[in-house]
Amino acid sequence: MTQRVNVESDGTGSSIQSLVHHCGVAGIHSKQPLNIPEQLFFPLFALQHRGQESAGIAYRKSGRTVVYRDLGMVSSVLSRYLTETKLSNVGIGHVRYSTRGGNKVENVQPISVVCNKGDVAVAHNGNISNTRRLKAMLFDEGSIFQSSSDTELILHLLSRSRAPSFYEALLETLQLVQGAFSMVFLHDDSLVAVRDPFGFRPLYVGFKEDMTVVASETCALDILKVTEFRSVQPGEVIVVNDDGLHVDFLPAAPSHCQCIFELIYFARPDSQVFDTSVHEARKRMGAALARADAPDGRFGDIVIPVPDSGTSAALGYAEESGLPFDMGLTRNHYAGRSFIMPTSAERELAVRMKLHPVREAIRGKRVILVDDSLVRGTTARILVNLTKEAGAAEVHLRLSSPEIRWPCFFGIDIPTRQELISNHLTPDEIADTVGADSVRFLPLALLRESVDLPDSYCYSCFSGRYPVPVPLTDEELAAASRAETMPAEQPIGRIS
Repeated sequence: MTQRVNVESDGTGSSIQSLVHHCGVAGIHSKQPLNIPEQLFFPLFALQHRGQESAGIAYRKSGRTVVYRDLGMVSSVLSRYLTETKLSNVGIGHVRYSTRGGNKVENVQPISVVCNKGDVAVAHNGNISNTRRLKAMLFDEGSIFQSSSDTELILHLLSRSRAPSFYEALLETLQLVQGAFSMVFLHDDSLVAVRDPFGFRPLYVGFKEDMTVVASETCALDILKVTEFRSVQPGEVIVVNDDGLHVDFLPAAPSHCQCIFELIYFARPDSQVFDTSVHEARKRMGAALARADAPDGRFGDIVIPVPDSGTSAALGYAEESGLPFDMGLTRNHYAGRSFIMPTSAERELAVRMKLHPVREAIRGKRVILVDDSLVRGTTARILVNLTKEAGAAEVHLRLSSPEIRWPCFFGIDIPTRQELISNHLTPDEIADTVGADSVRFLPLALLRESVDLPDSYCYSCFSGRYPVPVPLTDEELAAASRAETMPAEQPIGRIS
């Protein structure tokens, strides 16, 4: 069922040119005292791609919870802990990009409180889709909010629960919230890891000697040389303390809805998410793109990725098509993410600071330019222009995702339907707009063929079919009821 509520801006005034996602989380419990803040630094550094606005940690010291968090990257916020020794047995950490609430210091996580359930800190990856209803209820009952993050709702609901223990209150609370939540909690001296019953966001748990590590992706376990690990299952609740590891499950969801964009773009290519190699999945998507092109003959002389998220897909395209692969664009890794600029000239400068063509690889050639997705088309136009300036005879833009037509309510910052270019233009019209000789998206059916267990993924940003109630406008609700982009025999959710 789809629920309609009014949609408000988060107040950031942001202008999204590419997709960004919510957060990355990490947690560590050790039977023997360790320098927990230092140990948390490394997996959070490995997860920096999941959030570059803020970072923070919470850990136990002498029977109390210590929190250190600030705006900025992991290296600047937490580097002090590489020169200090803070022995502890348990801690959690977080890197953040805001999809709800804006980039304000009070929204930096972990969020920590002392309440009737003890000392509680929480770090969250995802979005609570019924935030507005829950927040209105809590306001009416007298709650006072310190942040605009949906994560704070969890702590309010926990503290107001009549359940006699933290753990019982947590299980009760988690059944009140809807949407995506992969979370780590620090409760007194226990580490708790939770993944929502739909399994929208990835979460892994690993084991090394006396240490248990929880993290959003396996690259964060690799940096600590954790080789024994598994996915936290959808709906699984794991508690780790001095008594060992305890597992429970929330009521099962009607389906699993793992975010397909984790494989398309968000996760690091050297990671596993959803028990799938990100690199191999992207190569299969690129190969599927090449097969989609095959009936029309060869479009190009060379395959070039938009680094870094397009690299694996471009390799797959090149292998399938038999065309040579080359790094025709280089990335300045010191530029960070493409930042938001107020004018088109400044936005173009931002992209040029980040990406630069290799003229010798491009000059005189018909280029297949492979990227992961297309949002507004602003960045694509700049990239096509860069490639043609470098002497390309033709530029054929290929996207390793289907056309994005719907907003996401589960942890991705996708603009409104009005701002998404694929809701207004056909691929041929997009090609004219961005200056490409052709544009082709990966068909949804071929995307499904590129992953194992395709029915276990969420495709709602392509299809408009959401697995849980989401805040749609009247116009979006009407359009969603007409959505026919998912095969009828393979629905992800039900629209009424």
